[in-house]
Amino acid sequence: MPTVQSALAHAAQSLSFVSESPLLDAEILLCLALDKDRSHLRAWPDKKLLPEQNSHFKALLQKRLSGMPIAYITGNREFWSRDFEVNRDVLIPRPDTELLIELALQRIPERQPYRLIDLGTGSGIIAITLAAERPDSEVIATDFSTNALTIARRNAQGHNVRNIQFLQSDWFGAISDSTLFNLVVSNPPYIADYDPHLTEGDVRFEPMSALIADNHGLSDIERIATAARRHLLPQGHLLIEHGYNQQDQVQAIFSQLNYRNIVTYHDLSGQPRVTYGQSCP
Repeated sequence: MPTVQSALAHAAQSLSFVSESPLLDAEILLCLALDKDRSHLRAWPDKKLLPEQNSHFKALLQKRLSGMPIAYITGNREFWSRDFEVNRDVLIPRPDTELLIELALQRIPERQPYRLIDLGTGSGIIAITLAAERPDSEVIATDFSTNALTIARRNAQGHNVRNIQFLQSDWFGAISDSTLFNLVVSNPPYIADYDPHLTEGDVRFEPMSALIADNHGLSDIERIATAARRHLLPQGHLLIEHGYNQQDQVQAIFSQLNYRNIVTYHDLSGQPRVTYGQSCP
């Protein structure tokens, strides 16, 4: 049987063809197979794997070599310093979306009542994070996927977040016309169906319904921005995450709908990522 060190070395070499972080991937998979943390690998590099551990590790490694994202193999991904359950029914949380959290928290007062909605919540990372960071807020999270909502509810329970309600809904479809919000946030599908990135990397395994939108990736953004006009309180806030090359089109949509104070914010890579608009007084 291989040792911890030799198993890692062989796996990292194999993964170098499919991963930008082959050694880290190998360590994560071996920790999963051993049910240990990474400090154990460093403390016991010469420890031999048991046959069942080696078989488990090889099976996990084969999944990663097929291209399956680490998050789907392990079943979790960190976001905003919290661990979230994920599977192939939901998108994998990405650091870019933390910008949306930062911008939302700047607008949500602390220790005051506030109502917000997260449209297309997926695994719930946005709604749950905002609800946890602003426990006096009332948060609604919608998704048309019952499978995604199951994951989101488990994540909320796991983080003991109670000021949140999950609804099966096509955007605002299940929301009463009389229900108004201080803030609407969304990370909707915004990739065009002809985009070559859909055949690359992790997105090959992610739910296409959460990635692709009609009209060059803009149709869902336009639907959300249009409907939000009826559901925002005066001077309410709209924050939508979008593609790096959609800044001008999203700003034009917001402008045509008479949002005010329109501005696009850039992510850590310097790419236009979130556009903001404010409803009329």
